[in-house]
Amino acid sequence: MIPNRKLNHRIAGIGFALCVILMCLASASGATLTEYRRRISDGVVAVQQLQLAHANGNSLREQSRQTAVARLRTLLPAKETVLLEGQTIVVDNSWLHDALDEYEKSLGSHGGNEVLAHIGERLLALGQRLDEIQNGSKAVSKDEDKGRLAEILRRPEYQKEAAEGSAIGRLWDRFMRWLASLFPKPKPIHPGSSQLISGIAQIVVILVALALIGFLIWKFVPRYLRNRTKKKPKREARIVLGERLEPDQTAADLLAQAEALAHSGDLRAAIRKAYIAFLCELGDRKVISLAQHKTNRDYLSSVREKGSLYSTMRGLTNSFEVHWYGFVPPGENDWNDFRQRYQQALRTER
Repeated sequence: MIPNRKLNHRIAGIGFALCVILMCLASASGATLTEYRRRISDGVVAVQQLQLAHANGNSLREQSRQTAVARLRTLLPAKETVLLEGQTIVVDNSWLHDALDEYEKSLGSHGGNEVLAHIGERLLALGQRLDEIQNGSKAVSKDEDKGRLAEILRRPEYQKEAAEGSAIGRLWDRFMRWLASLFPKPKPIHPGSSQLISGIAQIVVILVALALIGFLIWKFVPRYLRNRTKKKPKREARIVLGERLEPDQTAADLLAQAEALAHSGDLRAAIRKAYIAFLCELGDRKVISLAQHKTNRDYLSSVREKGSLYSTMRGLTNSFEVHWYGFVPPGENDWNDFRQRYQQALRTER
């Protein structure tokens, strides 16, 4: 039984070696961009599995760990070529093999987790850049596409973008570096010169502050003045339910006229005037739009979606129609009820 077991191990080792050789041969002949992107994704998964095992406190068997590391080396050989539109581009993955060597040396310490995290970040960043190439390949020419891929794969600094943070963070860092460049670098202070340097520094700070204030004034004050001087469009005369309203005539003016008509005993005209004042008030509040061709029922239908306002306005509309179009003489109670509903409707719409 023992010789058979050894034989099985040898066969398994030979099979694994053949797989490695075949994959290396495939890489030597040139992989497509899609195949290379897939192997990058497989490499990310392998790294994540190693990270998960370390995070959960699992002690990986030496053979399993070696298999995972060997798979990463096989997925991304140190040197290979990628085919793009019939052209080959040399890819340098030696950084991965160097990182894996560092990982194997740092086993048993926290440094191994840091190395795995670094490898995962670089692979993710490379995968994102390759996705950009694939997604935008239809919008650019073949030469431009090849140039973009070569720029990404050949430069060793592409992986730094994963650790640089968000775009806002990078923009903030650039701003802080620019701001720091405005001030002179400190020099060693010699006895007797501290007062002079302090005075110069204060002058520089004051000049920078004045320049910044002047820039803000030049940039924003003219725009503010233009906005202040813009005249509001002149209001035109309106016609509501056949009655012409002057441009400066407000809903309060119409209601005051309605009150005067009621005191004089013309309650029918008072109700009509108050109803028009109510429509003008809703128009000023942008609840309805006033138009010469609209009827009282058109205005009522426009607020159908506003439950409480619609209910109160329907009562006002019915009262207006009965007493104005129906020629039913209104009494004092009718006028008081109409005025009360008027105020209630306006309170509802606030």
